[in-house]
Amino acid sequence: MDWLSIINLALGELLNPLTAVYVLAALGLAVHFGFTGLLNFGQAAFAAVGAYGMAISILTFKLPLFGAILVGILATVVFALILGIPTLRLRADYLAIVTIAASEVFRYFMTTIGFSDVTGGSTGLSAFNKEFESLNPFPDGIYGFVPFEYREEQLWVRVVGWSLVAVAAVFLWLLMRSPWGRVLKGIREDEDAVRSLGKNVFSYKLQALIIGGVLAGLGGMLFSFSLANVQPQSWGTTFTFMIWTVLLLGGAATIMGPIVGSMIFFVLLMLTQSIIGGLVDIGWLPFLTPPQVGQIRFLLIGLVLMLLVIFRPQGIFGNKKELQFNG
Repeated sequence: MDWLSIINLALGELLNPLTAVYVLAALGLAVHFGFTGLLNFGQAAFAAVGAYGMAISILTFKLPLFGAILVGILATVVFALILGIPTLRLRADYLAIVTIAASEVFRYFMTTIGFSDVTGGSTGLSAFNKEFESLNPFPDGIYGFVPFEYREEQLWVRVVGWSLVAVAAVFLWLLMRSPWGRVLKGIREDEDAVRSLGKNVFSYKLQALIIGGVLAGLGGMLFSFSLANVQPQSWGTTFTFMIWTVLLLGGAATIMGPIVGSMIFFVLLMLTQSIIGGLVDIGWLPFLTPPQVGQIRFLLIGLVLMLLVIFRPQGIFGNKKELQFNG
């Protein structure tokens, strides 16, 4: 096996736009779950709403790029209001059921034949990123060095993605150090005590749901720009559960946790796929076929996650005391 190529491929995941997408979505989930205690299993829906809102605005309503991005953000806010107003008074386990159901309902709604002229149906939407590409300030060429070597369009989407991550991380860090953020942590620990102090717990929960949803929506738009398409199958339950894995790996009630957790997660995915695939190719694992490698790597990552939850449930950066509200 070519170990140098394997290591380079794995390290390349550190700055992959997909990694930045999961960081943004996991930062939003940190607001929901880590800081507020909202058990949201429908984060994929917020990402999908942002992506579709932006793409439909460009293709159907011919809006300019920044106008379409604002529409995508507004769409996630409206979705959070529709989802949150009737559900945020529910107990945590019921909220989890409702959010995952809402995510699946939205995904199947996007595949409905009656709206396919707007949503693209099961094939999705494409050809909406021309203006995004036209904003690329980098001349044609190859930039960087192995394993961080990119063409100009690859560099552009990485610069945009990781700039969004930096802005979101600083924004959340300041927000969670503010009185508003301390109220959220109080709600997570004991919402009755916070209510007794005269705070409107429902309002704070709704605000947290909106902010976390907008971050996921931005991640969904970045995902669509990096792939130049938006398809309903991209936003299945696997997307949400991978966000949860990233969050728990790094630490739920932290800012750095989702960033480092996402990087480690995708590096491990690439390492396991490359190593297992190489062993299959040279005949050391004759009981496996190449199509099965992708399934095996998720089994191994799942095992690592189980061990992590057992022996370090707070994640890499988390504080175990902050998990007591889960109890």
